[in-house]
Amino acid sequence: MSQHTEKLAVMFADICDSTGLYERLGDKSARRLVEQCLAMMIDKMKSNQGILIETKGDEIMGVFQSPENAMNAACAMQNAMENYNHGEKLPMHIRIGFHYGDVVCEEDKLFGDTINVASRVASITRADQIITTPAAVNSLPPGMRMRTHKIMRTDIKGKQNQFDIFRVIWETDEAALTHARLGMTAYSKLPEKVVEMTLRYRDKSCQINEHHKSAVLGRDESCDIEVNHGFTSRRHVRIELRSGQFVIADQSTNGTFIRFSDGHSVRLGREELVLHGYGSINLGQSYEDNPLDIVEFLITTVSA
Repeated sequence: MSQHTEKLAVMFADICDSTGLYERLGDKSARRLVEQCLAMMIDKMKSNQGILIETKGDEIMGVFQSPENAMNAACAMQNAMENYNHGEKLPMHIRIGFHYGDVVCEEDKLFGDTINVASRVASITRADQIITTPAAVNSLPPGMRMRTHKIMRTDIKGKQNQFDIFRVIWETDEAALTHARLGMTAYSKLPEKVVEMTLRYRDKSCQINEHHKSAVLGRDESCDIEVNHGFTSRRHVRIELRSGQFVIADQSTNGTFIRFSDGHSVRLGREELVLHGYGSINLGQSYEDNPLDIVEFLITTVSA
């Protein structure tokens, strides 16, 4: 049985909260949406010289000859998903992780540490994100390397040392690209108009803007807004201003429920989501279980 080692970029990509889709739409409609989304992801993978290795449920795995091709495919997937979501009442979100290194190839099977690391990277990626590793970033052309920035260090199972983790800026707008150029003062000028979010809970309120870029909600007294009931984690959720968008990141045990002004609801479980317009946030419980104990949010445009 022939076996050889090849340097490849390994990618895992999956659909976020597909279980919630089945609960909201029913098996038939949800399955159709999932299949359409997977088909789009596979198409973008193949059109960027990727090879589909496996489809498992709502996840695909593929390999590329270079991190450049992998990153192009990942960005194409996220942009296609964003275009699909425009105007949709039920938006879908995907997350993508990839790593670059030696892969053992044996007929139609792949083995090795690179696959394990890629899988781990994908598992810590949040909705609407592309995450990768130093091995991949260092092998990118300089222009593409500018579209990445380090966001954290983490433990990888089986590894003695922690890994640096990089986020890929896939958005095409200049504001998002500016966010990647950390430390470059030439890009630090604020726009004439900026956005601000107001959060209200009972008699408490706070703002998130260019001067106060994040807020934490939870039952701990140190939180910007304290929501203290049995289903709330100590530091349940974080909302921060990134490149002109307000991103909510669930970091709780019981999840976070969000309802937008059009009535569309989303459940986050250790995931991120971009908030828009106005709506409400329910920490740890669904709106059916707890319709009143909610945090309201409103996003407005104000003068700089």
